[in-house]
Amino acid sequence: MNSPVQRTFRTDYPETRPASLIKRLMAMLYDFMLILAIWVVTGFVAVALNNGEAVEGPLFNSALFCITFLFFGFFWTRLGQTLGMQAWRLRVQTLDGYRLSWSRALMRFMLAIISFAPLGLGYLWVLFSDEKLAWHDKLSETCIVQLPKTPRDD
Repeated sequence: MNSPVQRTFRTDYPETRPASLIKRLMAMLYDFMLILAIWVVTGFVAVALNNGEAVEGPLFNSALFCITFLFFGFFWTRLGQTLGMQAWRLRVQTLDGYRLSWSRALMRFMLAIISFAPLGLGYLWVLFSDEKLAWHDKLSETCIVQLPKTPRDD
């Protein structure tokens, strides 16, 4: 059962529709640039903590992976939108219109990696799906919706 915190999305935009693949990809590009910047800062900090020596290996890679998930998890569970999604007026939510929990955000994040692995076929599935869901959307019971323009968007 969803907690009251997760119910905040249900009625705020009743006229949402599935997001297009192009808008999803544009939001992903925007978020990738932000993640890249976060990775660079993380690398600088790691090098500084390592007395100026290059940092590599499984511990550093695991840290980057965790930081990446925390970025997406924070935005998905709080606002339903990363910064890239905000720019394109997209929101991730459960299939029944509620906010994601941390466990569902983790499931979506991990499954998105699997969707991307076979040359992005899991993402391209949006073009063939009647519900406009990618593989990770379907398996995590989430969806990306296009939010309508509001008067302040003009």
